[in-house]
Amino acid sequence: MQTMADSDTDENSPRVENVKISHSGPRVVTINKTETGFGFNVRGQVSEGGQLRSINGELYAPLQHVSAVLDNGAAELAGIRKGDRILEVNGVNVEGATHKQVVDLIKSGGDVLTLTVISVTQQEAERLEPTDDTQGYSYIDYSEKRSLPISIPDYHYLERNGERYVVFNIYMAGRQLCSRRYREFATLHSNLKKEFAGFTFPKLPGKWPFALSEQQLDSRRRGLEQYLEKVCAVRVIAESDAMQEFLTDQDDETNITPVDLKILLPDREVVTVSVKKSANTEEVYATVVNKIGMNKNSAKYFYLFEIVEYNFERKLQPGEYPHNLYIQNYSTATSTCLSVRRWLFTLSRELMLMRDQQATAYIFWQAVDEVNRGYIHAGERLYQLKALQDATRALEYLKLARELSGYGDVVFPHCPCDSRKDGHVMVAVGITGVKLHACREDGTLESQVVEMGWDSIRQWEVDDEAMAFCLQYHRPDKSPRWLKIFTPYYTFLLDCFERIMEESKWVDTGE
Repeated sequence: MQTMADSDTDENSPRVENVKISHSGPRVVTINKTETGFGFNVRGQVSEGGQLRSINGELYAPLQHVSAVLDNGAAELAGIRKGDRILEVNGVNVEGATHKQVVDLIKSGGDVLTLTVISVTQQEAERLEPTDDTQGYSYIDYSEKRSLPISIPDYHYLERNGERYVVFNIYMAGRQLCSRRYREFATLHSNLKKEFAGFTFPKLPGKWPFALSEQQLDSRRRGLEQYLEKVCAVRVIAESDAMQEFLTDQDDETNITPVDLKILLPDREVVTVSVKKSANTEEVYATVVNKIGMNKNSAKYFYLFEIVEYNFERKLQPGEYPHNLYIQNYSTATSTCLSVRRWLFTLSRELMLMRDQQATAYIFWQAVDEVNRGYIHAGERLYQLKALQDATRALEYLKLARELSGYGDVVFPHCPCDSRKDGHVMVAVGITGVKLHACREDGTLESQVVEMGWDSIRQWEVDDEAMAFCLQYHRPDKSPRWLKIFTPYYTFLLDCFERIMEESKWVDTGE
């Protein structure tokens, strides 16, 4: 911890590292409440008064102290540190005050909190800490509420090692997170009560020593669902390690518990597949192909993608675990973050797929999507495309769309590039080459577009440390130049380059 003078502190500094902490006299800190509250916990004595103690050479009555600080929370950004002793709350001296008195003062100040604190060294903090946990009580802010779409719509039976038991299926925003036994709920309840002793927990459905009927099981399901809804509505509890571990399955390849995944198809239908939690992308995609009855040859030209941003999907790596992505990226706005999309750049091979009615429909609806996004530049032909936007006229629509700029390209979100000192670029990769469309940092497109054909691109590589994709290109009468594109999707960008190179061999050799 830094020991610089408080008088030099720049109150307008945006970086936490620049907040200079004094280990001598008191300092005043103003904290503005955010969506995560004030971002700190208070601990201290529960009785009033007490013996004077020396802190940094001065005598004080017992002081409440900061026992925990949320990373990047309001308190940390204001300069509060774990171990700080609280001398005043909103101008009221709290020497010798009880834990409840200090907490009440903190709550009474509204969204702006002013603390006078004394920072101490770690050694001093250890000396001042009460040795008996019963001497202190930890303040945790339970007032921050939010509504999480958590539910337990059903249950199923499992049998393992000769034991048959019931597990309750837990969903978040329609996506299955995990399945838990009743005794796991009971363990969670016990652990949460120990960690959050100041919170009044709802009652957990009671244990029953005999086998339950289906009606009784459904009643227990509803009771467990109501319990989770109420407990997870309190943000500090929902984000606790105990709750997160309960709702998250470990990455164990031996985990054979089945889960349901919803997959968005190109024709905007959603299909549900049942797979192992540990199933990788290849296994999940194979299950989807079987479920929708897709021709195995056509399936080679589609793949599983993650919907990571508005108007952008990332192709999954074969060894990724879709269920992990599925539960980490839940949203009430969409039913899933997984989708099937075309994974093909070569038009001649696409034309061959037109003999497959299902593949044709998928390519058609993806083209409609890309026209609507503006990735296929329709211009004055937009009216014609809109008139053909019907599944029964898919072949006519695609014939027209293929004549337009941008058809079949993968367009990446705007990102920095070392060729531009100010602003970003939007990268598009297609069968004819790579386009860099200049834009502002907010993504607003500008007029400048740089196009590089594949014959001008010499080599490429990824820079994992810099999270960047690098390529070398040349222009007539100019020496080759390296370009670095700083995108979090650099691996997908590499996949596009490698796929196009692979497809170029299909044209030469007929595969």
